[in-house]
Order: sequence, then structure tokens, then C-alpha cells
Amino acid sequence: MATQSQVLLEYLPKSEGLLPKWQLVIATIAVFNTIQNFTTLKLTRRLYAGVPSTSITALQARTFAVWTLTSAVIRGYAAYNINNKTIYDMALLTYLIAFGHFTSEICFFRTAKINLPVLSPVVVSTASLIWMLRQYDFYVTP
Repeated sequence: MATQSQVLLEYLPKSEGLLPKWQLVIATIAVFNTIQNFTTLKLTRRLYAGVPSTSITALQARTFAVWTLTSAVIRGYAAYNINNKTIYDMALLTYLIAFGHFTSEICFFRTAKINLPVLSPVVVSTASLIWMLRQYDFYVTP
């Protein structure tokens, strides 16, 4: 009989390297972030700390939740299809969009302040983007 850890390991992406597993971890975290955005404004208000908390609405949080869920689906699909150029490119673009969003909110719109809630997605999007660009030829064959 298989142990619980053996059963869980069977569900991990089978592709070589750590990038597929990273995609799955980030996709899973994004699903939890989606649930949070659908259920409360508390963490979203911490993220956008540069504006009055009353300007963070349930509609904005739900819209952010839908984007987060969309990126989770793409990244989750990439975890199991990392060698598919189209899926790889789509996942890479989700990190570029996230990086652009959070950078613009910090630097241009000033709706986000540099704090832990905003640094987390900035670090993840930056590291993932660099990692995916550097490993492109390893995972995607012409």
C-alpha cells in the first residue's frame, strides 16, 4: 500500500527540473489568493496601502480574484505541459503582466507601498520571469 507522500508525489509534474514544480506551487498559492479575494477585502487593502482603504471595493477584489484564478490556471497547466511552447509562453507572460502591474502600482500610480504584501508578488513575478527566460531553451524545443 502506498504511503500518503507516495500518493502525493504521483500528482507532481513529471518533467525534468524544478521549474514545473515551481509553477504548480505558485498556481496553488494563487488559488488560495483567489479565494481570499472573493471572501474578504482585508489582505487586498494591505496590498494597495497607498490609497484609502474605502477605495478598495468588493468589485475590485473580485476582478483581481478572476485575474489571479486565470493566471493560476495557466501556470498550473504549464506545470504539466512545460515543454509546450504556447503554454510556456503564456505562463511567462502571466509573470510579465504581474510584474508590470505591481511595478506600475508602486512606481507610477502609487496605490501600493513597498511592504511585505506587495513585495511577495513582485519577488515571485521577477524571479519566475528571469527563471523562465533563462531556462527557455531547456524546456521549449524549436
